[in-house]
Amino acid sequence: MVVPCVAELSDPVNDAMVPRRCSARIKKLKSEQEAQRERESQRVRCRSNDDSVLGKKTKVYKKSKLVTPSQAQAQAQAPNNDVTVATVDNDDVTITNVAAPNDCTDHPVPETYLNPQLSGNGTEKSSHARVTETLRIFNKHYLHFVQEEEIRCGRAQADQKTKKHSKSKEAEDDGKRSSKRPDLKAISKMISEKEVLNRERIGSLPGIDVGHQFFSRAEMVVAGFHNHWLNGIDCVGQSAGKKGEYKGYSLPLAVSIVVSGQYEDDQDNYEEVVYTGQGGNDLLGNKRQIKDQVMERGNLGLKNCMEQSVPVRVTRGHRCVNSYVGKVYTYDGLYKVVNYWAEKGISGFTVYKFRLKRIKGQPVLTTNQVHFTRGCIPNSISEIRGLVCEDISGGLEDIPIPATNLVDDPPAAPSGFTYSRDIVCAKGIKFPSAPTGCNCHGSCLDPRVCSCAKLNGSEFPYVHKDGGRLVEPKAVVFECGPNCGCGPACVNRTSQKGLRYRLEVFRTPNKGWGVRSWDYIPSGATICEYTGLLKKTDQIDPAADNNYVFDIDCLQTMKGLDGRERRLREVSLPGYWHNDAEKMSDGGPEYCIDAVSVGNVARFINHSCQPNLFVQCVLSTHHDIGLARVVLMAADNIPPLQGPLWKVGLR
Repeated sequence: MVVPCVAELSDPVNDAMVPRRCSARIKKLKSEQEAQRERESQRVRCRSNDDSVLGKKTKVYKKSKLVTPSQAQAQAQAPNNDVTVATVDNDDVTITNVAAPNDCTDHPVPETYLNPQLSGNGTEKSSHARVTETLRIFNKHYLHFVQEEEIRCGRAQADQKTKKHSKSKEAEDDGKRSSKRPDLKAISKMISEKEVLNRERIGSLPGIDVGHQFFSRAEMVVAGFHNHWLNGIDCVGQSAGKKGEYKGYSLPLAVSIVVSGQYEDDQDNYEEVVYTGQGGNDLLGNKRQIKDQVMERGNLGLKNCMEQSVPVRVTRGHRCVNSYVGKVYTYDGLYKVVNYWAEKGISGFTVYKFRLKRIKGQPVLTTNQVHFTRGCIPNSISEIRGLVCEDISGGLEDIPIPATNLVDDPPAAPSGFTYSRDIVCAKGIKFPSAPTGCNCHGSCLDPRVCSCAKLNGSEFPYVHKDGGRLVEPKAVVFECGPNCGCGPACVNRTSQKGLRYRLEVFRTPNKGWGVRSWDYIPSGATICEYTGLLKKTDQIDPAADNNYVFDIDCLQTMKGLDGRERRLREVSLPGYWHNDAEKMSDGGPEYCIDAVSVGNVARFINHSCQPNLFVQCVLSTHHDIGLARVVLMAADNIPPLQGPLWKVGLR
């Protein structure tokens, strides 16, 4: 039965019994209290044994920074223009001197092909962290190049308005140049900075599990998963024969293919694929063959895989409006090439066909031909399994937020709080007056003249792409406010535009309530603001076990205190801030947000040591850093219904 929800809920909730979230400050206080009790207990034990009092040593943990593996010493160019294999850290090696059987159907595939975690203790965690960090670096570079183009085009548009001329030939050329590929620029940047993952490429790769989704072919390249942003077949070329791991193999070897419907003769039947070989198709994108294919390059690589029982990674591409390339790519595991043949294709030209069958013993497929099975979004909220509330916001949000519960018996809706889109100030707390604001009109275009952009280091922190994305985390973001001349569509008001993605609150077995998305969320996108009752931090009782308190600790982040990653970068801070920062940050955050009794959907998002969200402090209605808005943003590209959203403190 669906429980009707309204904005104000009064029934108590027992979520405090479940470990959920807690501010860093309160955790520290609790930890100090526990340590003190432990020391007292130890002294008592020591005295009872007539021993000297023992001094308990404090363990000091050094914060280690994730470092992507170094790029290979050289990238040999194969005769077929394929990018050849490169070496990597030993933690990522999955295949070591595996003899190649002659018959694919009679010999089992070595287990290390299927299970990259067998390569050593701790490999799984470090490999996943490397992949995540590499993709974050790519998205940062990608958005920086998008930002460069938008700034250039915005300046050109602003200059045209100033000159009051009609669109000139020069402006038209600027618009054409804005279509340059920022993803390819990001790949080149990462190669030059030695930030790509170049790894042994036969079989599964550590850190990329079956079901992993890439938002572009460029992401696959920088992760070392498929080293071609265009070709559907990735091969180890002849020049790799000098490497010890390929002794005994006939090269080239195909290690990865992408099935994305680019060839008219392809057939995809879930566990079995008939893959059309490489070459001869029209590059204009109509999928038609215009000449015969030949047995070379990727075609020869697939043939050699069949003869030497080398598995091939298969990735499927699907249409996706949230991806900047219009597709998302899902890794579906290892397949073996069982046979091949040549025939006349639909267009009358010779094509090679390769039949691949999925190897048994792998995780269940997450895709069925070209349809997602886990991403099946219901047509209406009433169709959701376990629905207990159609909208926990009671109509306050532009997009309803349903709640589901398949855990409790009987199932109950979240309760015990009042839903609020905005911050509610406790008695005696007032927000400062609004700043003067910029003199832009309609939308801020030129960071050279926008006063708000100047506070952000003379640039706009967001790009227009995908409805607005933050280029990278900052100590604080200055957005346009109530006294600015621009309108609500301005890119520098991105976090003020309310919910953009369909979210669902759901009951978890061990963590109370959680939140997941029905939509693809690109990295840098705004999820929601953390709202609640704004209080002084000294009003919070650490013994009360309130797990819904979020400290406004921007000043601590600016100074890199308590293990936080320093985020100051290029921000033009008013002069008086430096004195305030010195005075206030030493004593900890002055203000916090308490969402135990009033808040929004953000109160249901749990903490994690491996989050896919990050916290960004934003100033818009005022410029008091101690009272900054706390906004949750996507740290990674987040597929729909893949799992809960996780947040962490300022990173």
